[in-house]
Amino acid sequence: MTLPDTPLLARQLIQFMRSTIPLAKAMDLQLGGCDADSLTLFAPLQPNINDKGCAFGGSLVSVMTLSGWALVELALRQRGDDCDVFVGESTVRYLSPVWADFTSVARLPVDVSWTSFFRSLDSRGKARIEVSCVIPGDNGKPAATLIARFVAKRRDASAAVADGTH
Repeated sequence: MTLPDTPLLARQLIQFMRSTIPLAKAMDLQLGGCDADSLTLFAPLQPNINDKGCAFGGSLVSVMTLSGWALVELALRQRGDDCDVFVGESTVRYLSPVWADFTSVARLPVDVSWTSFFRSLDSRGKARIEVSCVIPGDNGKPAATLIARFVAKRRDASAAVADGTH
């Protein structure tokens, strides 16, 4: 069995986001990088600026939410799982203004594993996982953080065929 090309899948996922989520295109989100444990989205300041000249808080929370969603979606795509992914709940903290282009780094917290997530998905057809997202700020401190719980639910192939969406 050939393992999927993670960077290629990540680039395809960002293209998908930009073509199907108007906000992702308007924010000019781009792939900043990815590895086995994290996914980074890049956002230029200009389309995300507020009246004070720094990044709009709504843009910060949006890029963090989208980077968390993308991390979960990428893990599912790597396994070939066809799921809908939703954010179930989140908590955001704004810690300092962001005055330049910015990134959001999404990763699993240290006490969370993909193993239990996929075990639940395989046995129940749905699963929840917590993701931690950070917008780096000055001096190694975060400018904003988001802790979110994402839900993945297998798509029902027979229902998709019946309603014409497959």
